[in-house]
Amino acid sequence: MTSKNTSTRLLLALWDLGGVQQEVKKGQLTKRIVSKSQKVADYQGIFEELQKQGAIAISKKGYSLTSGKGLEVLGEGLRSGDFKFEETTVSAWVANALVKWISQIDIAVVGADVPVNGKSALAELSKGIASYDEFKSVALEVYDKLNQNYNLDDLVPIYRIRREIGDRVSREDFNTWLLEIQEKDILQLQGGSIEDSAPDKIEDSITTKVSGLRCYAKRLNF
Repeated sequence: MTSKNTSTRLLLALWDLGGVQQEVKKGQLTKRIVSKSQKVADYQGIFEELQKQGAIAISKKGYSLTSGKGLEVLGEGLRSGDFKFEETTVSAWVANALVKWISQIDIAVVGADVPVNGKSALAELSKGIASYDEFKSVALEVYDKLNQNYNLDDLVPIYRIRREIGDRVSREDFNTWLLEIQEKDILQLQGGSIEDSAPDKIEDSITTKVSGLRCYAKRLNF
């Protein structure tokens, strides 16, 4: 496959493994994309280029897909007229991931080339959140999406909400506005333990002076 096709396939695998909501371990990702005739080192340049574009984030343990730029690059790659598979047989995970993309991805991402008031839908999707009301609307939409897609039993990890919204809001505003949502009895922020106790997931939760670490959000009014 060409370099561009390889990048798209890599991003598709990362997205399918939940890379927007959580960090995917390096071995888990490379197991999908690196064939028997290849080496992980063959993908080093692809990883570096995607990181440079802001499409993915790389840590010592794994990779994550950015909810804004990463989805944009993936969507553009899948819609490209040059995108194709050169293998005789396409892996099952690829076919299943494509079906999942078509059925689940936000209309705003899939229809990124459709103008909305003179701007593309992706531009609208990735613009910054400037007010509490706008944040509340986005946060509750993300909560419902994560709760439904991942069967979280109404307890959605705060770090997932933060990462889904991404850089559309600053960390300080995210904390302030999420606590304001709690004050208005829309969401209840709860304690508990994070799976695998990952420091980065704990950091992306919320810590208050009064209640301490809050890791989950539960919606109170439906």
